[in-house]
Amino acid sequence: MLMRTDPFRELDRLTQQVFGTAARPAAMPMDAWQADGEFVVAFDLPGVSADSVDLNVERNVLTVRAERGEPAGEGVELIVSERPRGVFSRQLILGDTLDTDNVKASYDAGVLTLRIPVVEQAKPRKIEIETKRRQEINK
Repeated sequence: MLMRTDPFRELDRLTQQVFGTAARPAAMPMDAWQADGEFVVAFDLPGVSADSVDLNVERNVLTVRAERGEPAGEGVELIVSERPRGVFSRQLILGDTLDTDNVKASYDAGVLTLRIPVVEQAKPRKIEIETKRRQEINK
């Protein structure tokens, strides 16, 4: 018997187990950016009820947990099942420059958006440089 091996196929299989696939993601996709003195994070959670989303901040670790249940009830035979379901979880380590006491969350059209303000001490500020000439003028 002749057997062919494809090392790339095996690598693809291992990668799918660790990182997930489009149908079964390992983690919820997100975007993050900073604007207007706050850090914004948006998580894609289509088909997830807002009641099943749980947010926690402990020290500087933000944990997002969500659950998508079965699409059909008892006694129903699924013909195709490609949409991921079950429990999804993601943790973010937040920097000391973020105000974790004032995190605001909203959920709209399957997107969970978190707004985390930047603490005042961490915001950029202008520092004036003194020179001898300025000191002489001010006298």
